[in-house]
Amino acid sequence: MGRPGVVGAGRDRFGLTGTSQTFDPRVVAIRPDLADIAVAGQHFAPHYAAPMMRSGVLPAATMRAAPSLDAEQTSELLFGEGFALLDLTGGWAWGYSLADHYVGYLAADALGVPIAPTHRVHAAEAILHSAPDAAAGGSAILPRGALVMGEAADEWLATSHGFLPLAALVDVDARDDDPAAIAEALTGTPYVWGGRTAKGIDCSGLVQLAWSMAGVQLPRDSDLQLASLGADKDVEPAALARGDLVFFPGHVGIMADDANIIHASRRWMAVNSEPLADVIARSAAKGNDVPVSGYKRLR
Repeated sequence: MGRPGVVGAGRDRFGLTGTSQTFDPRVVAIRPDLADIAVAGQHFAPHYAAPMMRSGVLPAATMRAAPSLDAEQTSELLFGEGFALLDLTGGWAWGYSLADHYVGYLAADALGVPIAPTHRVHAAEAILHSAPDAAAGGSAILPRGALVMGEAADEWLATSHGFLPLAALVDVDARDDDPAAIAEALTGTPYVWGGRTAKGIDCSGLVQLAWSMAGVQLPRDSDLQLASLGADKDVEPAALARGDLVFFPGHVGIMADDANIIHASRRWMAVNSEPLADVIARSAAKGNDVPVSGYKRLR
């Protein structure tokens, strides 16, 4: 896709020949009127734009499929995450998340100046205090995975937005060695299509969040995750272990152990753990010729 915001010498003209290439609008920023300059020369658009870098300034900003409050929620941009802004019209920002290149619309006030993160929220939630004091009021509650920039002093991180307890944070480059524990900690979280936090999360959001804390950045949707990782065709369910991923048609979960899977389930409308055999049986009962799309070991 090229680096966002980078325009090479001599890139003011583009030639397109041959058959038009197909693309996935979830991860390739093209509209009928505008496209990311990174795809110029590959896909036609009346106009191209070089992205402006921004960062999320809300705890979790809803990304939508269209510039309307009635449009489907497709994902969320967490506090501090980077966003490549391509267009700003009528109070809506259009572009893509830098973490997973997911394309969508955000409310314009969800974006601010870009930051160079120093820490990541590791606790389920972290209160952004007005002063370095546990008794001080809080202006926001940041979700697990949020990125922040600041200076550490004593037990606090001083940021431009307030103070965060260091106990709730890890260095931005820190890696968790048990992604399944992150997923387990979200047990009971409501199922929300497009969600990525403890307020609400979907199946691929759960897997993406769990593995991002381990330093593995996965695509946003389960089919994109499977396409990116590939499937271990020779793995049998009996050989699975904690942390392995199991893909179904339109669904994904993470193994808690060799027999149980943690997933954000639309059947239960929450994150729960249950026998993998039960989930496979339900997938087969839906008429899926291949109940399981594949397994993947990320250990």
